[in-house]
Amino acid sequence: MRPRPTLQPELLPEPPYSDGLTDYDYRLLIVYLRLLDAEADGADWADVARIVLHLDPADKPREARAVHAAHLKRARWMRDHGHRKLLTDAMNNVRPCDR
Repeated sequence: MRPRPTLQPELLPEPPYSDGLTDYDYRLLIVYLRLLDAEADGADWADVARIVLHLDPADKPREARAVHAAHLKRARWMRDHGHRKLLTDAMNNVRPCDR
């Protein structure tokens, strides 16, 4: 069973790279969506780092910017490629009476 998404996951400096979905990706699904929404709205990266990633860009700007960039990159990968695996997993977890 995969981990449930959370609004305040423990962040790594970079998401683990994989051609498939990782447990980390599942935990960060909501965060990835929020990052993509913020990007679409043209939000400032520092505001997004503070609000979505719970980082302090004023304290460690380079680190916050790197973490934001790495997670936004993975969010884009999820949007472009990873969503297929999410849909497959969801369909495989539906009981016959739910279909």
